[in-house]
Amino acid sequence: MNNVAYKVREQDQQQKTVRQVVRKTKRKITVGEKIVYSGFVALMLFGSVQIISNQSSLYSISEEVQSLDGKIDKQEAKNNELKLQVTELSAYDRIWTKAKELGLKLNENNVKVVND
Repeated sequence: MNNVAYKVREQDQQQKTVRQVVRKTKRKITVGEKIVYSGFVALMLFGSVQIISNQSSLYSISEEVQSLDGKIDKQEAKNNELKLQVTELSAYDRIWTKAKELGLKLNENNVKVVND
């Protein structure tokens, strides 16, 4: 009978140890893990906010560059138009007719030729 009592007692101890092992398999998040996870999440949020803000500033700068390019193109067209007007207004025939209208006469003895 001693052996039977011993076997029953041994089985009870094994059942207790099995129950304890099952309880240990339940895992909770420790404080250190919570800190690491929250730090990682905070870092990811900060990084995503930085990326979005950089993209928005790049977009606004790109928009400004395109606006300035448009203004430059308009100014270049205006400059070319003014150069064409200068060429037309400085034509010799036009100057000669304007001089005649104002009563100026050509005195060939008083004309000096300038070479570049």
